[in-house]
Amino acid sequence: MPTNSAAWMLGPKQRLQVKEAPYPKPGPGEVVVRNRAIAINPIDWIQQDQGTAFAFGWIKYPFIFGNDVAGEVVETGDQVTRLKVGDRVTGQAYAVDKNFANSAYGAFQLYTVLLERNTAPIPDKMSFEEASVLPLALTTAAAGLFEKDQLRLQYPGPESKSTGKTVLIWGGSTSVGCNAIQLAVAAGYDVISTSSPRNFDMLRSLGASEVFDYNDSKVVDKIVSAMEGKTSAGALAIGDNSVFRLLDILGRCKGDKHIAMATFPVPGKPKNALHTMYGFITSMISITIKSKLRGIKTSFVWGSVAHSPVGEAIYVNFLPEALETGRFRAAPEPMVAGSGLEAVQGAIDVQRKGVSAKKVVVSL
Repeated sequence: MPTNSAAWMLGPKQRLQVKEAPYPKPGPGEVVVRNRAIAINPIDWIQQDQGTAFAFGWIKYPFIFGNDVAGEVVETGDQVTRLKVGDRVTGQAYAVDKNFANSAYGAFQLYTVLLERNTAPIPDKMSFEEASVLPLALTTAAAGLFEKDQLRLQYPGPESKSTGKTVLIWGGSTSVGCNAIQLAVAAGYDVISTSSPRNFDMLRSLGASEVFDYNDSKVVDKIVSAMEGKTSAGALAIGDNSVFRLLDILGRCKGDKHIAMATFPVPGKPKNALHTMYGFITSMISITIKSKLRGIKTSFVWGSVAHSPVGEAIYVNFLPEALETGRFRAAPEPMVAGSGLEAVQGAIDVQRKGVSAKKVVVSL
């Protein structure tokens, strides 16, 4: 049996420590992947800095966190039919999902259990580092766009026809935004997005038809003008104050008025759990009032499709072929912050400071 190691969090708000870990065994419909690259997300430093009492109270320490992996399948469980040992794959690790709450499913280790239905083979030409940027951002974008209680867009297909509708994606240069733009375009929607000017070309290369500077004082009016003659299919809010800007925009547009919030509406970087809770409550009061006055529906996006048909629609039916043909790109580009499990804590520290149009990755 292989020897496993992990970057453990031994208790709330502690720094990661590399220690031995049990080798995980796959259950029905699951595979074990030897991780070759793992990616870091903002939730990783938020969980470390604030603990898990506020949003992940079911986590019991010591625990192995992490959401994004890319590597090779080394073992398959019963009922696995699509993947085999030796396949190069990327997939979402579900350790923090309430239905799992199990370190065997955490990304910050050498061997991780993944769900076959939320795992996709990657092309030989794609590096593990590139592939590792996908899972959580891809899943969050897909959930916001396609889930029945979110925007309910049609799924992307091999040759999706134009729907004649436009999706607004605020925060297009984020990891979630890069994936959302591509998914929406592949599903037949026009996309209008926002970013800083230095990322305009990148977003256009991903399929956005128009991109606006979110720091422009007139950005709301400019997007409303761009939406003249267009029909809204809804909006995806990513980043600080994004939902408030989109409330101002959708209130003046025709079509579907639903904002899926991929970012909790907490101003700035949360200092602690109390600050997070206060900011969340006050923001939600404002959002509730404004959305009701303007006839706009809002909803929170949970970055999991473990128990949803959206997972199979994206990871099984769409992503493998789309990556192979180049119709879908792994974006944003990886920024490798080190090699080995010992580098994970430093990579989290880098992400905490903030990155633009990049995703922090560790090679294993």
